[in-house]
Amino acid sequence: MYFVLFAIPKLTIVFTNTASVVAMVGYVTYIDFMNNMGHCNFELIPKSLFSIFPPLKFFMYTPSFHSLHHTQFRTNYSLFMPLYDYVYNTTDKSSDDLHAKALNRREETPEVVHITHLTKPESIYHLRLGFAYLASRPFATTKWYLWLMWPVTAWSMILTWVYGRTFIVERNRLDKLNLQIWAIPKYSIQYLMEWQNVAINKMIEEAILEAERKGTKVVSLGLMNQGEELNMYGGLYVSKHPKLKVKIVDGSSLVVALLLNTIPKGTTQVLLRGKLNKVAYAIAFKLCQQGLKVATMHEDDYVKLKKSFNGSDANLVIAKNYTQTVWLVGEGLTEEEQMKAEKGTLFIPYSQFPAKKYRKDCSYHCTPAMLAPNSLENLHSCEDWLPRRVMSAWRIAGIVHSLEGWNEHECGYSMHNVDKVWDATLQHGFQPLNAPIIHTKASY
Repeated sequence: MYFVLFAIPKLTIVFTNTASVVAMVGYVTYIDFMNNMGHCNFELIPKSLFSIFPPLKFFMYTPSFHSLHHTQFRTNYSLFMPLYDYVYNTTDKSSDDLHAKALNRREETPEVVHITHLTKPESIYHLRLGFAYLASRPFATTKWYLWLMWPVTAWSMILTWVYGRTFIVERNRLDKLNLQIWAIPKYSIQYLMEWQNVAINKMIEEAILEAERKGTKVVSLGLMNQGEELNMYGGLYVSKHPKLKVKIVDGSSLVVALLLNTIPKGTTQVLLRGKLNKVAYAIAFKLCQQGLKVATMHEDDYVKLKKSFNGSDANLVIAKNYTQTVWLVGEGLTEEEQMKAEKGTLFIPYSQFPAKKYRKDCSYHCTPAMLAPNSLENLHSCEDWLPRRVMSAWRIAGIVHSLEGWNEHECGYSMHNVDKVWDATLQHGFQPLNAPIIHTKASY
């Protein structure tokens, strides 16, 4: 029915030979904008606009005006233009009061904020503010039709560069806990440029201080917002602001706990390959303590790990072959190295980004993540390349930190007790993913 109604003006100008590209595009743009605005569930039309030009209230609706149609049903029927509701006396009497109350309502304070960033230019379309269809699916490969939108994509890149402020991506709720995801308007490739570090750190720092002012309890750092070279796994902000009340969480203890419980039972040796970071050192140490052999491909990695173990390196070895069927992989794993793996090898990432998949006869686990409890509301979009209702361990760590009321930071080179964090996470309803995600071609 909507389609027929919206098509009437277009058909009219077609049959009267007055159609033009500008008219068609302008009409569709206006319809989409007004339709999205009316259903955004957020009041953004200032009251002063109607005070300056009172007749405008008859020709332009507001989100609060249209929301009454969905809650009261038999009022505020008009879409876009309330004139006919006033003519036929179907206007809800509380429309003006609701508009004023919605504008004066205090902003909801999030207890937990997860700070992420954009990955690729087209990743903007996979956010909830982009396309709902894409946001509800894992960001695996770029859809062919998005290449046709490169002018819009380029414009969004320019806009994020000029605007240069963190923006809210998603709001969720877990019982009485308000959760939000904030995005730094920077792309993954920019995090690899050393000259961008100062600007990125400034944005992250401003976001943390903004969360502090709002009364947020915990800020978790996602993706590349917690690099050692960038900010010492978030420790830079604590050292600069030692009186921070908001707690900074890098999620490393939960990631290690999750990896320990992801490695198949009966495994006696694993191959550790990739850039050594806080998680890599911790997982290698834990595995050696449990009696598993940890092999490395390169001697320099072996030396660094051995030095960090302080004598507890009996199970640390240099790989003489590639017979290990479980690989813990991070950034820097090459196609050549993957081709040397045994058939049936399981690749388990310990980094925030998944490994590129070159082998069809091997299995690839997703990045450290868990299934969210059913009580977590409004979780309709996917977190990057993860399936729906699956959350990254780095984000979950911040939520658990707040639920448990832990009063210390987990950033820099410090970590929580791995077993304690794992038990708390399970108690709050988060469930591990047992099945690896296999043979999915991905590009990031």
